[in-house]
Amino acid sequence: MRYLRLLATQLRVSMALGMQYRWEFFIGGLITLVWIVIGLVPLYVALGDRPPIEGWTFERALVVVGWFTLLKGVLDGAVNPSLLRVVEQIRQGTLDFTLLKPADAQFLVSTAKFEPWKVIDVGAAMVIFAFAFSRLGRTPAAADVALSLGLLAAATLVLYSVWILVISAAFWVVRLDNLAYLFNSIFDFARWPVTMFSGVWRIIFTVIIPLALMTTYPALALLGALSVQTAAFIAAGAIVFAMIARAVWRRAIAHYTSASS
Repeated sequence: MRYLRLLATQLRVSMALGMQYRWEFFIGGLITLVWIVIGLVPLYVALGDRPPIEGWTFERALVVVGWFTLLKGVLDGAVNPSLLRVVEQIRQGTLDFTLLKPADAQFLVSTAKFEPWKVIDVGAAMVIFAFAFSRLGRTPAAADVALSLGLLAAATLVLYSVWILVISAAFWVVRLDNLAYLFNSIFDFARWPVTMFSGVWRIIFTVIIPLALMTTYPALALLGALSVQTAAFIAAGAIVFAMIARAVWRRAIAHYTSASS
């Protein structure tokens, strides 16, 4: 309960700050919508009115884009704002203030700041889902929705864990800007179904940088094309990934040198 109260407090503060700049809120949301529409163009060029690629039609691939849009909102609205601040604190040696607080440091740095206007991505994702299933001529079954929501939790955990690993590298690599930019660029590949990639790239985006776990598998679940056993395996993999990220974070903290040291 204590951590839920802390999270609620941080959300209220971020919302209050966001409302102080209402025009920024609306302009940022408008820009987000424009980029979402632009991002649909390559998908339509590749799959619109064309034969399916690896079983993916335009409508089915739209479900993947919906998950990508939703997780992009999570990344830009809840993960990036907080964790990118940590990089600067590590660089300046001013992380002490957070580490000395009577709460888990990873929780505190992960919930320091939110961008409320990125909730527009979530709304856009719902619209994409609705359009995709209207084109498919059906609605997802309740069991498929429940399974995909479970995989949403797993996907969010994987996304967050990847970022924790990236940020942990800042304790050894002072300049992390390029690495953060690289991850954001790689994440853009998650808008495509992983089975459309071949050879080594499919392995990389499934095992090493698990983009498939973030978008393709949740989409398959919503489409009713993923077994419960596979979903359970993915959830277990997400938990293991989070445990690894936690261990790396704790080891990185041990290497931290403050400004006063």
